[in-house]
Amino acid sequence: MKEFHPEYIVDKNHNKKSVLLPIEEWEEIMLAMEEFDDIQAYDNAKKLNDEIIPFSQAIKEIKNSPSK
Repeated sequence: MKEFHPEYIVDKNHNKKSVLLPIEEWEEIMLAMEEFDDIQAYDNAKKLNDEIIPFSQAIKEIKNSPSK
């Protein structure tokens, strides 16, 4: 597992209130969360058992759909 280097902001009672991370570590976490969202979207789409259409057809349908 990746090692992170958090720094904590604490209140007067020494309760952790916030965390600071180096920007590179934050960006790595954000990328991992985006990848996780993609995996969840894929898993949810597989559960639907909807008709599968080619990507190129989906793009055509989106382009030809009326604007909201």
